[in-house]
Amino acid sequence: MTTLTELSTLDVLEAEAVHVIRECAAECERPVLLFSGGKDSIVLTHLAVKAFAPAGLPFPLMHVDTGHNFDEVVAYRDAMVARLDERLIVASVEDSIAQGRVQDETGPRASRNRLQTTTLLDAIAEHRFTACFGGARRDEERSRAKERFFSHRDAFGQWEPRNQRAEPWSLYNARLKPGEHLRVFPLSNWTEIDVWAYIEREGLELPSIYFAHEREVFERDGMLLAAHPAVERYPHEQLFTETVRFRTVGDATCTGAIRSTAATVREVLVETRASDVSERGASRADDRTSEAAMEDRKRNGYF
Repeated sequence: MTTLTELSTLDVLEAEAVHVIRECAAECERPVLLFSGGKDSIVLTHLAVKAFAPAGLPFPLMHVDTGHNFDEVVAYRDAMVARLDERLIVASVEDSIAQGRVQDETGPRASRNRLQTTTLLDAIAEHRFTACFGGARRDEERSRAKERFFSHRDAFGQWEPRNQRAEPWSLYNARLKPGEHLRVFPLSNWTEIDVWAYIEREGLELPSIYFAHEREVFERDGMLLAAHPAVERYPHEQLFTETVRFRTVGDATCTGAIRSTAATVREVLVETRASDVSERGASRADDRTSEAAMEDRKRNGYF
C-alpha cells in the first residue's frame, strides 16, 4: 500500500488537479474546458479524462480561435478532439470582427490576442457557461500568482482580486449571482517543469512546434517572431532561417520562438531547468506592453 510520503510531487499535483476538476463538475451547472492546443491545456484535458474515466467528459471543450494560430496547433487540436470523441466549440474572433463586436487591428504590431476577451465573454453568455476550466499556473506571471483555484468573475466577466473567495481546507465556494461565472485553474500549483515532467511520465503528444525545428523567423524587440501570413514586418525586419522551438503557444502575431536544439521532452526538461526566464517573459510580446499588462487584461475578462 502506497503511503502519502511515498507519493511523488507529480502524484500529489495530479490528485489535487483531479479533485478540483471533480469539485467544479459537481458544483457548477454548466462548465467548459478552455482548450488552446498548448501544453497546459493538453495536460488539463488529460487530467479531466482521467477524472471521469471510463465515462466521457461531462462538459465540452472550447477553443477561442483568433484565426492567426499556428497550423500545427490547429491540426493537433482537431486530431485530439477526434481521438477523444469529445465535443469542441470554436469561438471565432473572425466572427466577432464580422459582427462588429471588435475592430481588427492593422500594422506590424497588430494582434488579435486582446480581441479574444470579447469573443470569450460572448461565448460564455451564448452557451450559459457558469465555469471555465483554464490551464493557467501561478508561476507564469505575477497576476496569475493572485489567482485562487476557483476565480470569481462578475456579471461583466471582470476579475477583481479583492473580491476573491477564501479556500480553506480545499473547500471551494461556487455560488454565483445571475450572469457571474468562475474561472477554474486546476494547475495553479504546477510549474513549467512539473508540466513537462508530467508530459514525459504520461507519454503525452504535443504539437510539433514545441520541439526544435527549422523555421523562418525575424527579430523584433529581442524576440524571434515566425514568418506568418498574419504577421506584418517593418522594412528592416529581414527573414532568416533558425533552429527554434516555442515554449508557449498563442496568436502567431505575439508568440515568440527561442533558439533551441531540444528535440525531445527530456531535452526540453534539461533546457527548462537551466532557464532563468519564465516562458511568458521569454515568448509573449503582449506581456511586455506594461508592468501590469496581464493584470489589466484579466480585469477586463481575459483568461
